[in-house]
Amino acid sequence: MKTECLGRDSFRISHSEIRIGKGDMKMDISTEYMGMKLRSPLVPSASSLSDDVDNIRHMEDAGASAVVLYSLFEEQLSLESYELNYHLTQGTDSFAEALTYFPEPEEFRVGPEGYLEHIRKAKEAVDIPVIASLNGRSIGGWTDFARQIEQAGADALELNIYFVPTDLDLAGSQIERVYVDVLREVKSEVSIPVAIKTSAFFSNIGNMAKQFDEQGADALVLFNRFYQPDIDLDALEVRPSIILSTPFAMRVPLNWIGILHGRIKADLAATRGIYTGEDVLKILMAGAKVSQLCSCLFKHGIDHIKTIEHSMVQWMEEHEYESVKQMQGSMSQINCPHPEAFERAQYMKALTTQIPL
Repeated sequence: MKTECLGRDSFRISHSEIRIGKGDMKMDISTEYMGMKLRSPLVPSASSLSDDVDNIRHMEDAGASAVVLYSLFEEQLSLESYELNYHLTQGTDSFAEALTYFPEPEEFRVGPEGYLEHIRKAKEAVDIPVIASLNGRSIGGWTDFARQIEQAGADALELNIYFVPTDLDLAGSQIERVYVDVLREVKSEVSIPVAIKTSAFFSNIGNMAKQFDEQGADALVLFNRFYQPDIDLDALEVRPSIILSTPFAMRVPLNWIGILHGRIKADLAATRGIYTGEDVLKILMAGAKVSQLCSCLFKHGIDHIKTIEHSMVQWMEEHEYESVKQMQGSMSQINCPHPEAFERAQYMKALTTQIPL
């Protein structure tokens, strides 16, 4: 039996409506994200999988409704600026060691101009929306590049702010200000929709979401995943270590999407630990407009998008849902029969009834 939810009228899209079902039942799995009408809530997130235009075509063929391109990093734009300055001032010894602070150019996938060209090629290759991604941590000239991304044809921009403070004298309010200021700066540069992929490490995530909303964020992508280094015991070196997200990682975005739904205007997107159609359904019921996929595609391949969609549709069919919109937010905190499930009362219940003390 279906859970009671808001917005039971079906959401109709003339050119991309998905009709799936048996008998007289019709099903619409479309959604709307940052003003873009998408055929489904399944969107591959920023990763190296989108390096290759053929992969992006494959994603579209597998059922992806949009794609977030891999990120262009603030350091890449800064490096280009330093290299230009180097060639203009070569021999002056004005900054003898400046370039050593940056990775060698060949360590990056592609430079700024190459990234713009990749956007153009992706737009020519597929019909689904192409969302560019900028990854940075400070206010500076790199934010101006957002305008060039828009001019290259990107349908939207995802702003991935990756800030790991190591200064013990830096107050939390100063860190929060960086996030808000970067968002404001980028929003002032472009007219395309801007999503902010943000951290879960704030003292009050809800307040930060409210601030992003007030600054005009079109969507919040919850949450950015910080990669922690590992120590190589043989080489005695600190090295990067990338481990795929596990399904358990989905609980954090699920919780906060459920809390934020209906309280801010910005659309909500979930990322981290989403592997199955059932995972997507839970995220949608919490209040997300889209579910971003990454680790599951690295583990199972791009065609896993088809598997997720099939599983999602099968469940909706069995439970007599006619549309994705019908379920979106139905189990959020403001609509859930037991809103305390998102708060401390449920935490105490879990500890006292399910875990032996």
